[in-house]
Amino acid sequence: MEEGKRLNFWGNTPEEEFYKSQNIRATKSFYKSPRGLSLFTRSWLPLSTPPRGIICMVHGYGNDISWTFQSTPIFLAQMGFASFALDIEGHGLSQGLKAFVPNVDLVVDDIFAFFESIKENPDFSELPSFLYGESMGGAICLLIHFRDPSLWNGAILSAPMCKISDKVKPKWPIPEILTMVAKFLPTLPIVPTSDLLDKSVKVEEKKIIGGMNPLRYWGKPRLGTVLDLLRVTDYLHTRLCDVRLPFIVLHGSADVVTDPSVSEELYEKAKSEDKSVRIYEGMMHSLLFGETNENIEIVRGDIVSWLNQRSEGEAK
Repeated sequence: MEEGKRLNFWGNTPEEEFYKSQNIRATKSFYKSPRGLSLFTRSWLPLSTPPRGIICMVHGYGNDISWTFQSTPIFLAQMGFASFALDIEGHGLSQGLKAFVPNVDLVVDDIFAFFESIKENPDFSELPSFLYGESMGGAICLLIHFRDPSLWNGAILSAPMCKISDKVKPKWPIPEILTMVAKFLPTLPIVPTSDLLDKSVKVEEKKIIGGMNPLRYWGKPRLGTVLDLLRVTDYLHTRLCDVRLPFIVLHGSADVVTDPSVSEELYEKAKSEDKSVRIYEGMMHSLLFGETNENIEIVRGDIVSWLNQRSEGEAK
């Protein structure tokens, strides 16, 4: 098979064979959300030991759970944690117009219901449970936390989009013009922005692999999606002081997609008694795939150390 048509981000080894080689088991299915949307889901679990915690994961804008995103839950399953994720509306294999998210609040409803169904499963109901979000997914995790602050033992926030960076936000008067047009044409893919893959991933070979994702959205952001993300992130930015759950926030100092200074602001303002921040010098937006392998190991090490201290028993 041609390199440009690889089956998976890891190569051409079939999924089941690859998962077994990594000592994990994985499932995939569709979940019908309370509002009737068909959403694609995956799970990644330790193969030979019972899980010692569950991690409910949310991907970022334009991404999905079937390509490079998988590298993190595969690793977490190897560390003993059962991980679960879904493709949000309009992403990956889930229902909806590609990359169109007209109302993030409804997406939060979908994800909240799915994660509740996981936590209610008798196999997992007694285990500590954590949220994990990348970029836009980090913002969604905080919104999930606000829905019920008592539900989670903590959150891992990787380059969370708690405010859209001025470095990628369109300049005046473009936002005002786009807001007017969006009232009539919300699905129009015309928001001017540079390629986020190029801005997110440091290692050139990994940019190529990321670009091979058959489910990746290549168009410009849709008006309605951008305006609602601006709404939600502006709202979140005003509520950083209301965050109360334990969390670790991870950010690269060279990130130009989401702003590391806002992650530092989250750390300063949050009322959480248990909170940590890691700003990695010179790292970019894609901390857990796009960096060098050595840098990824550093970030993974911080995540696992944080989880181990808040879960029953240490990883073998």
